[in-house]
Amino acid sequence: MARGRKKSCYFCANDKPIDYKDTKTLKRYLTDRGKIVPRRITGNCSKHQRRITTAIKRARSIALLPYVED
Repeated sequence: MARGRKKSCYFCANDKPIDYKDTKTLKRYLTDRGKIVPRRITGNCSKHQRRITTAIKRARSIALLPYVED
């Protein structure tokens, strides 16, 4: 089984804060159906993945992001 290189966390590398109002960044972590992309695919560290999930859920609750894409 071939193994690729380990992906690095985008937020650790760029020292960028996670904000629920930054929908452009949060959309990178959603599938075309509106599901949150898992950590093993994105390559984020667990701390930042938890913060992304919380930010996406906050943005959804105040209607900045959709729950489901059509």
